[in-house]
This record gives sequence, C-alpha cells and structure tokens, in this order.
Amino acid sequence: MTQTTAENKNLYDLENRTLNFASRVNEYVRVLPRDVVNIEIGKQLVRAAGSVGANYIEANEALGKRDFAMRLRISKKEAKEARYWLLLTKPNDTDTIQRSDLIDECTQLMKIVGAILTKTIGG
Repeated sequence: MTQTTAENKNLYDLENRTLNFASRVNEYVRVLPRDVVNIEIGKQLVRAAGSVGANYIEANEALGKRDFAMRLRISKKEAKEARYWLLLTKPNDTDTIQRSDLIDECTQLMKIVGAILTKTIGG
C-alpha cells in the first residue's frame, strides 16, 4: 500500500510526529496495570515523552544556533529517557507490541534529532 502525500508529510513533520508519540505514550500509560511501580514509572514516562516534542518546538523558535542546538540536545535526551522508562514498564501481555513500537519510535526520534544536530553543529 502506498502512502499519500499528506501521510508522508506527517511522517517527516517532527512537530506532528513528536506530538503523536507523546499522545501514544499517554494512551499506553492509561492501560498499564495499576501497581505502585507502573504508576511512578508512568509519571516519568509521560513527562519525558511530552518533553521530546516540547523541546523540539522550542528549538524551532530558538534565538540562535547555540540555543537551537541546546534544545535539540534536550529533546534527544528526553527521547532517550522515555525509552528507558518504557523498558521499565510492565505492560499486560496484549500491550507488549505497543511498548515495542513506542521503544522503536523513541530510537528513531533519537536518531533523527541526532542527525539534525550533527548537520547543525557539524561532526
């Protein structure tokens, strides 16, 4: 099946992609089994996932190249942290695929933001 132009645009539009990621994480956390560990990890996960996109948006409004690079570094760091918290969650058996998809998306976002950083600041 081929993707439409609008679907391709959304795939590469990082503001929408990071928003979608944070939204998917919120849904994932809502269905986690309610125990003390998942509740605390879920709070950290939701914060980190939301910060990926928030810092990317801040980077796009940066005051200069250094500010841009700093915000991108924070965005990448938050994606890495979100991946860490995802790995620590204990989902229901039916939600392990969703967790794997979110971990993959974290990894992809880290690579994309890292590539933008490399192009921006060099090497």
